[in-house]
Amino acid sequence: MEEVTPQKPKSKLNPQLWSRQKDKKILKILQWFGAGLIILILLSASIIVIKDEILYMVGYYDDYGYEDEYYEDDYGYEEDYATSFSEMDCNVAGIEFLGTLVTYISNENLDEAGYPLVDEVSSQEIAVGIRDAETSNNIKAIILEIDSYGGYPVAAEEVANALRKAKKPTVVFIREGAVSAAYWAATGADTIFASRNSDIGSIGVTMSYLDYSDQNQAEGIKYISLSSAKYKDSGDPDRPLTAEEEELFMRDVNILHENFVKVVSDYRGLDIEKVREIADGSTVLGQTALELGLIDKIGGFYDVKDYLGEMLGEEVEVCW
Repeated sequence: MEEVTPQKPKSKLNPQLWSRQKDKKILKILQWFGAGLIILILLSASIIVIKDEILYMVGYYDDYGYEDEYYEDDYGYEEDYATSFSEMDCNVAGIEFLGTLVTYISNENLDEAGYPLVDEVSSQEIAVGIRDAETSNNIKAIILEIDSYGGYPVAAEEVANALRKAKKPTVVFIREGAVSAAYWAATGADTIFASRNSDIGSIGVTMSYLDYSDQNQAEGIKYISLSSAKYKDSGDPDRPLTAEEEELFMRDVNILHENFVKVVSDYRGLDIEKVREIADGSTVLGQTALELGLIDKIGGFYDVKDYLGEMLGEEVEVCW
């Protein structure tokens, strides 16, 4: 609707007419202002409701109404982590390390709510959890529960370093197994518990893969290499590995193996030659791992609680 502005009197000789027209103009301005304010309030309320609905849909709030918080780890990653340990009624932070260890979980392996579709855990998520525990004043120690049969070397290194860097006491307790990359990660803890029946160790590296070239030949499939560099398609399972390529891969496998051995030696305080002797890729059970110095104590979750209770001088309440 087009607004019609009252005409200004040609003179102020009639003060009553001038005053009435001024009052009408002011009243109209106030009416428009009031209507605009009501619309703004309603619009803001609608935005808040819509925002909350969207956040619930994407899982920003959990079932208890807590908001997820964002933390940035030492590598600059921002991670959407569950309610901060600082908001929980506990004095020990519990962090789960279950499944294959990777640096991050690909979006294609997550469902619509952001939950993993595969049995994987990321070093990024674990590092964020450790950092949250470190910055929470109520937390006095950190437990990392491990049940994993391996993963990737960089991810293992990141978890081990995050544990090593923590200023609060860190305890790993191994359930079914802490093997290969999972054991590498565990070495960063101050203390390692495991069951007598846990699989532990497998200090070694594998880069093995399947060769489908004979199967392809039998099915009439011919491999045609269109690579710009000699080793660009090395390891392609559709063709045999050359002797030179195998030598290159074994070079890297041996370097990674030596890095693994050195970490175990340094972090566990073991003679490096002793570690090399047992670094044959095999696993050992809990009691043997204890005798070899790969772990510190035999026990499970409740033994860890008792151990931390004695260390902290108070009853332990763990939050996950």
